[in-house]
Amino acid sequence: MSISIRHIYLILLKHSHQHQDIQARTTITNTITSFNIINQTSTSPSLTMHSALVGFALLGNLVAHLASGTPLSTTGGSDKRNPLGLSLPPLIPLIPGVTEPLTNGVSIPLPILQLPLPPLPSDPFTPSNLKPKKIGYFWTGAGDNKHKDFLVTTSLDDATFGTIIDITDVPSSGNSPHHLGPSHDGKLLIGGGLLSLLKTQDTAFYFDVSNPYRPKFDHSNRAILSSIVDEIRAKPDGGFFITYMGSAVGTSPGKLVETDAKGNIVNEWPSVLDVESTLNTLGEQFSPHGLSIDFDKQIALTSDYVVPLSILKPTLGIQRANTLRLWNLSKRSIISTIRIPNGQGIQDVKFIPGNPESAALATAVGLGQVWIIYPFRTNPDGSQGVAEPLFDLGPKAVNSVAIYSDISDDGKLAYFTITLGNHIAALDISDLNNVKRLDNPDEIQPIIGPHYVKISPDKKNLLVTGYFVQAGDISVLNTPGDYKGHWIDILPDGSLHFNRTIDFENIFTKSRGGARPHSSVIYDLTDPTNPKYY
Repeated sequence: MSISIRHIYLILLKHSHQHQDIQARTTITNTITSFNIINQTSTSPSLTMHSALVGFALLGNLVAHLASGTPLSTTGGSDKRNPLGLSLPPLIPLIPGVTEPLTNGVSIPLPILQLPLPPLPSDPFTPSNLKPKKIGYFWTGAGDNKHKDFLVTTSLDDATFGTIIDITDVPSSGNSPHHLGPSHDGKLLIGGGLLSLLKTQDTAFYFDVSNPYRPKFDHSNRAILSSIVDEIRAKPDGGFFITYMGSAVGTSPGKLVETDAKGNIVNEWPSVLDVESTLNTLGEQFSPHGLSIDFDKQIALTSDYVVPLSILKPTLGIQRANTLRLWNLSKRSIISTIRIPNGQGIQDVKFIPGNPESAALATAVGLGQVWIIYPFRTNPDGSQGVAEPLFDLGPKAVNSVAIYSDISDDGKLAYFTITLGNHIAALDISDLNNVKRLDNPDEIQPIIGPHYVKISPDKKNLLVTGYFVQAGDISVLNTPGDYKGHWIDILPDGSLHFNRTIDFENIFTKSRGGARPHSSVIYDLTDPTNPKYY
């Protein structure tokens, strides 16, 4: 951080002391720490420049807040102040008749920061009275990046498949909606924003789904030391663990963020007081994307993918990682770093249900391979956590940018989306010593850019979205997609049959400039006494 930026922060810090603004004081202090860390560890001129640009934007938001004399707090939900999470107003408020023309006609001269204009108003939608037993929620970005991003509630029942039941807007645009996850009790959904940081917006969006057919936007927030929301896992007692892939300015290290049952951020792990774990994340790229948790054995795995800011122009190249971190969940500390040689982006990791060794599957994107992680085995050097190659997904998977996965709850089947290969691989993993491929790797499947994948609770279908990321001219990473939700039949042998889709691009072309559905959640209410949320 340059001397001039630091001086501005110190002035703001003094101002916040005078006004007794505890949360702003915490924000400023922690941001200074974050910038100092970046200054000490970053050797990339492009990342340093990006950090400065984002820093100035964050400063602008803090200046606006302090000038207003209003406390920083979460929007909606509880009014209780949360010292570890923020929700800031947009830099430019909505001014009818003034900001709409700006949104339609402004060109952005900065390389990464986006003008923080309010979203264009959306067309009204009349909800359906349909109440299907199977519901699909799709966390979706407006195709033009100008209208509000939104949650689409659809029917997954055979007779009414694809019927839109409701549309729930969030109060901002250009977030590039990313992963979506339900709370343990199914009353809350959280969706992350991949690029919210670039408009200095909140990065996590919470929806009240206590009425599953009428989701309501509840509140949004952002972390202090981290950004770029990725994988989401519900805590059994309420709340979430969430991987934030980047620091407050999108560099390494990221954080493992924890919330309470209401979605308020309670901590960002590892804690700065945990010296050993903090040094672990500073010593080698820590860009957590994948997240899997074994609550019974109190361990977790996070997988490191890419430094988020390195995908944005100008860049010296995408910084991909070869590592996973093994966590002691009860202590919220890192046990060890597990390496996959030349993995070039370990995008996903998931524990295999029922495996006696708590083994997990991880995807090595550069290699196009699936690796198996044994968290309780030790290496010759005594370090805990062993990685071994399990299955090569073939030429289509090599350097395919993204390989995401899901595993059936009986631990027998695993599915892998190969984004640039336009392919979904199916594996029988019931015998890990004799893994069998169930799909034809040479088949041309009717899907473009598959990414997010969910196995339906009854194991009869896969729900796959045909879209990964398109950041536009500011990025070197823009992947093709068909912008559809694919509801794919799982045949008795575990292989796949493609037959039904929801064409979001076609549905929302006129009203929102198209649609970018990145992720989904399935609610199966077939048995009212035992609803499934996944």
